Amino acid sequence: MDIRTTLARALIALALLCNLWPTGQTNLAVAAGGSKNGAAGQMPAFYDGELFTVNMKEMPGNASGWLIGNNKSINEIYASNDLDEEQDFMPVLDAIQGDGFNPLWRQNLIVFNAGFTPHQFFSDTEVLAAAAGPNPEITIVVTDEVYRCSVVGNKK
Repeated sequence: MDIRTTLARALIALALLCNLWPTGQTNLAVAAGGSKNGAAGQMPAFYDGELFTVNMKEMPGNASGWLIGNNKSINEIYASNDLDEEQDFMPVLDAIQGDGFNPLWRQNLIVFNAGFTPHQFFSDTEVLAAAAGPNPEITIVVTDEVYRCSVVGNKK
C-alpha cells in the first residue's frame, strides 16, 4: 500500500469521526434507539477500505454457542468495543455479499497493546497483520457472541 492510499484512508476516517464526534456516537444503533431489528441496529463498518452500512442483531447466548460449534462458515467482525456499545472506531468486516458472505458474524475485539497508539483499521488484512509478528500492535480477543449482520448499503 503506498503512502497516498494510507493518507487518503486516514483522512477519510478522520472526516467520518469528526462528523460523528459532536453527537458522541460512532454507533448509529445507540444513537437511533428503538428495535435492533430495524434501522436502530445500523452502524458503519469498513470492508477492504470501503465504508458500508450494516444492520447488526446479537443472537441469543444459547444460539451463539451452538452456531460457533456447528457453523464453520461464520464471518468475522473486528470491533473496538462490544457491538452493543458505542464504538471507539468503526468495526471491520472480513466479507460482504459476493465475497464468501454468511449473515452470521462472530465478534472479535481489538485491544491495542502497550506502546501503540489506537487508530482506525480499514480491512481485515490490516487487522490480522497488526496482530501478527513478534511484537504485535494489537491483541484480538475472540468472543462467544454471534451477530446476524446484513450489509444494507454502501456509504459513498
